[in-house]
This record gives sequence, C-alpha cells and structure tokens, in this order.
Amino acid sequence: MQGARAPRDQGRSPGRMSALGRSSVILLTYVLAATELTCLFMQFSIVPVRRPARGAGGAHALLPGCLGALPAPGGRLQPGPARGLPALRLAPARSAHAHAARIQCPAILAALATLLGAVLSFTCIPASTKGAKTDAQAPLPGGPRASVFDLKAIASLLRLPDVPRIFLVKVASNCPTGLFMVMFSIISMDFFQLEAAQAGYLMSFFGLLQMVTQGLVIGQLSSHFSEEVLLRASVLVFIVVGLAMAWMSSVFHFCLLVPGLVFSLCTLNVVTDSMLIKAVSTSDTGTMLGLCASVQPLLRTLGPTVGGLLYRSFGVPVFGHVQVAINTLVLLVLWRKPMPQRKDKVR
Repeated sequence: MQGARAPRDQGRSPGRMSALGRSSVILLTYVLAATELTCLFMQFSIVPVRRPARGAGGAHALLPGCLGALPAPGGRLQPGPARGLPALRLAPARSAHAHAARIQCPAILAALATLLGAVLSFTCIPASTKGAKTDAQAPLPGGPRASVFDLKAIASLLRLPDVPRIFLVKVASNCPTGLFMVMFSIISMDFFQLEAAQAGYLMSFFGLLQMVTQGLVIGQLSSHFSEEVLLRASVLVFIVVGLAMAWMSSVFHFCLLVPGLVFSLCTLNVVTDSMLIKAVSTSDTGTMLGLCASVQPLLRTLGPTVGGLLYRSFGVPVFGHVQVAINTLVLLVLWRKPMPQRKDKVR
C-alpha cells in the first residue's frame, strides 16, 4: 500500500520545499501575512472616507460589520473596488469624482496585492512542511479522517482544565478595546475631527508602537516576571487607560493613552496565547492557535454593530466605561483564583 502511494506523492511538496528552502518559505509566509494585514487595515481606512453627517453614525458603523460578517463562514474577504461604494453614495454629488479617486486607488492596490499574495501562496508554499516523518502518522484507509473545521476537537480543548477560564479572560479583556479600534476610523473623523490622511498616520503610530512592544518590551519583561504577574499588570493598565479614555477630549489625549493601550493589548494577547498553548498537548497546538486567532475576527464581526450603537447613544466615553467595568471584573477573578503556572507543555 505504501509502495502504491509513493509514486502519487512524488514530486509534490518535498521537491518544492528543497528547491525553495525552508527559511525562504518562512520568510515568504511572514511577508504574505504582513501584506494581508496591510490590506485589511486599508479596508478600515477607506470605508468612512468622509466625516458622517449627524445621525449617520449608526449607518457607517453597520458597514464594517457587514464586511466583517462576510469572511466569517469561508475565509477572510479582502478589500475590493466595490468596498468604497457605500461611502461614495453618502458623499455629496459635487465631490463624487474626488471621493471615487480617493477610494479606488487604495482599493485597487489592495486587490492587486491580495491577488499577488494568492498566486505566491499557491505556487511557492508547499502543501506539507513537515517532511517525510509525517508519512508514518498518516491515517489508515477506512479510518476516521481529520476535518479542517472540527467542532468536536475545539469543544474538547475548551473542556480541558483551566482552558475555559484563560480563554474567557482573553475574550473579555479584548472586547472593549476591540470595539474601540473597530470604530476608530469613524471616531477619528467624527470625534477627533481628523482627515483621512491624519487618521492613517495615527494608525501607523499605533502599529509602530505595537511592533516595538511585541518585539522588545514583552521579551524583556517575560524574562523577569511570571505570566501571572504580566497578565494582572496588563489588566490593571487596561483599567487605568479606560478611566483616562472616559475623560479624553482631543487627539493629543488619545496619543498619550496609546502606549498604555498597546502595552496592555500586546501583553494580554501574548501571555494568554502562551498559557493556552502550554495547557494543551503538542498535537493540539495548531488547533489552539487557530482558536486564539479567531478572537480578533469575532470582534471585527460583532464589534462594528455593537460599537456603533454604543457610540451613537453615549459617545466616546462609553468605551472607557465599558473597559473599566469589564477589566475590573477580570482583575477580581484573577486575584481570587490565580492562573496556573506551567513551565512546560502538556504532553
């Protein structure tokens, strides 16, 4: 049986992997991921191309929610030229051509970059990167086959000890910040009175701080403090930032809050991901990583609708109040029942 299967598998991924090189494949994967995220944030920037009229905040907020709900069932949907049409219809007639030019240029660029990334992923990324050792672990004919989206496997992971509590802490603490960041394009133009280019510069500042924090700060802190201490510190900083956010009135105030917001967000995600990965076996690491990565798409799907209703009803301070309330409860839970400390993965 193995001899009959060998000719069919020859010439596929092993040859391509050896031709391209493992390091080149890893580098290309990082480049494709960075390009995809760039296109995603270009989507967030071009939908609200103008400051919405009074009372139109809810309509603008529903647009990203619809766009976020589409990729949920079958993969992430990338920005396309039609993405800016709702904002174009909301613009005055005399500026229709100017808005069309401003929308179509980044949208077309994002579409071309996405198409190029798809071609590179199909042609350069091998179907299997595990080498010949995985052939011995192949399922026998007639046996159960693994599913790409296995609800039973996900449910079994969520029933493991300490996993539900860590995952709920991750989702709950990310929720207020996720609501604010999804609505940030509208808030920057409606509340901060920024132009589209200025809002883009502010998002670039946010992304730069995030890279520095994840690449330099968290690594140094993790060598001196335990995961439990870092988790509590991130939640505590979330509370302080939420209190200040409830009182901010200008973009200068927000720039002062960005470092604390980025530190809390990055530290929380890194620490909770590390805890969740250590809580499962090596064979379930991929499933757990996918489950952790699903938190942000969930917030991008539900966040615009919920955030739009909150923003229209209560304004920007409501995001600070929600952040303080939720993270205070999370801090009390962490203080009452500390998270388990694991130095090695579960076998």
